[in-house]
Amino acid sequence: MKAPLSLLIAALCALSATACAAQPLVDLSVIDRDSGDTLTTYRQHGRSYVPGVPGHRYALHLYNHSGERVMVVLSVDGVNAISGQTASASQTGYVLAPWQSADIEGWRKSDTDVARFYFTALDNSYAARTGRPDNVGVIGMAVFRERVREPVYTPPPVAQPDPYAQRDEERSWGGRGVGAPAPAAPATGAMAKSARNAAAPAMESYADRTQQQIGTGHGERTWSPISHTDFERLSQTPQQVTQIWYDTPQALAARGIMPRWYPRPPRNDAPQAFPVGYVPDPPARW
Repeated sequence: MKAPLSLLIAALCALSATACAAQPLVDLSVIDRDSGDTLTTYRQHGRSYVPGVPGHRYALHLYNHSGERVMVVLSVDGVNAISGQTASASQTGYVLAPWQSADIEGWRKSDTDVARFYFTALDNSYAARTGRPDNVGVIGMAVFRERVREPVYTPPPVAQPDPYAQRDEERSWGGRGVGAPAPAAPATGAMAKSARNAAAPAMESYADRTQQQIGTGHGERTWSPISHTDFERLSQTPQQVTQIWYDTPQALAARGIMPRWYPRPPRNDAPQAFPVGYVPDPPARW
């Protein structure tokens, strides 16, 4: 299902500040676009795994649990899903409005379309075809909260004293001035918008790369419009980092991550909408 609100691509902007929040801000799940199912998550040794069927298209479903805007930097196989760069948390991402959900269906190609994600052989994955196979098999997101600037309070103007009366008062007090304005506070310069120094959590990769069976391909184009917005990060460090590993059901079963998987054979006794033959007479009543 498409998100009710349009997605926004964030302008790069990182600032120093706070530690990571304990509670997750954004949920990440994987949806099989061919079956329509949300892929079941299996846990092993502190990691989350989902089974992907080769050839099936998939989407990443994001849901912002908070009442504030957040930015989600998405990595698929160690590649930024918007820019195609080797992924870093300091890069650009999708901005979600409060309580917004969105389905990210592919690699961002323009403001209007993406190339679909789909499960494919490892050597046919986008990362492997662009010379970056080391992190094939993992999906990740880094979530940033927004720095919200408080409105600047401007006090009402103060009535200025009558200059003639002030001079008369100065003369009467021996020439000592009163009511002289305090020196103005030094003006602060414009805040630099740079993400170069932002902390980039490293994506983990499999110790044994020969186990990985599939990666994410660069599929057909599909309509996916976005708009742009500015986003000022609350801190250089993301408030949430989530990683989900994936492989074929058979590979995950072989590693003991999920139960043995067998493809379902077609049912021979399934009801048929158009059985062969004409309408027979009903049985005679006795």
